[in-house]
Amino acid sequence: MRYIVTGGAGFLGSNLCYKLIANGHEVVCIDNLYTGSKKNIYKLLDSNSFKFHNIDVTEKFSFDCDGIFHLACPASPPKYTLSSDSKL
Repeated sequence: MRYIVTGGAGFLGSNLCYKLIANGHEVVCIDNLYTGSKKNIYKLLDSNSFKFHNIDVTEKFSFDCDGIFHLACPASPPKYTLSSDSKL
């Protein structure tokens, strides 16, 4: 099966990507690297079953898949607290 993992370069997302690949699935990893890191998915980048896209989930994207794991969310209060001049 082919899965999309948003927030796939974060702690939880990257571990899910590794598990899905280990179980024989294909993974499309989407992350804007705001709180995630390419270091978390470094070992997957050469895999034919893994594709990384550095895009934000608020932007339009389209990929064929069998399922989506939506884990894109800053997990730290300083990262997800909007200032008064931030755009939604």
